[in-house]
Amino acid sequence: MTDDLFLDDVAERLATLPAVRAVTLGGSRAQGTHTPESDWDLALYYRGDFDPAALRAIGWEGEVSELGEWGGGVFNGGAWLTIDGRRVDIHYRDLEVVEHELAESRQGRFHWEPLMFHLAGIPSYLVVAELALNQVLRGTLPRPEYPEALREAAPPVWRGRAASTLRYASAAYVARGQATEVAGAVATAALQTAHAVLAARGEWVTNEKRLLQRAGLRAVDTIVAGLRPEPTALAEAVAAAEALFEGAG
Repeated sequence: MTDDLFLDDVAERLATLPAVRAVTLGGSRAQGTHTPESDWDLALYYRGDFDPAALRAIGWEGEVSELGEWGGGVFNGGAWLTIDGRRVDIHYRDLEVVEHELAESRQGRFHWEPLMFHLAGIPSYLVVAELALNQVLRGTLPRPEYPEALREAAPPVWRGRAASTLRYASAAYVARGQATEVAGAVATAALQTAHAVLAARGEWVTNEKRLLQRAGLRAVDTIVAGLRPEPTALAEAVAAAEALFEGAG
């Protein structure tokens, strides 16, 4: 089956599930940056009561989560599947939540949430970024511009988080020579700073995979690679990270 036929078939089957109002293609395939090995990122937008059992009943190979099983919040679950030999990730998107976060973002408001595999966590406006970037396969969804209010409000929040992360590392880990903890703090602060840089530009972010490159912060690799479990070396590394982040953007 060709990719086009495969995508059309999967989208149609998802669109017929109870409560589903729209289906989108996201990730690298929606943005044209994919490789032949890239997986397929799909989102189903539902209104009201959606039961993952309906998705499970289709019979595709893989794991289907319950609502909220991926930590709740805006990223409230999904499935990891293999369909026609292709790896497919499906994300649940509650339209009531998405519409709320869209309205909040236009007022410059958002909140932070933890999410597995994301060092810096995610902003609640991630679901708004998906509206802006994803390809709608079934149904109708808004396609928002980056709100000016969010460009003003988000950068200082992210920079504040980065500064706090490094301050804690200096106070808790540096004097003890705990290089692993410092490495984690520097990496986290780098991604927090990258969120600030992209927000100031008005560029949407949906994950961390290329976030450091986009923000011009790949030089942090050199800082992390040079870490040694010695207080003086760690203090110098934190200072170098602070200087790098302050100059970013």
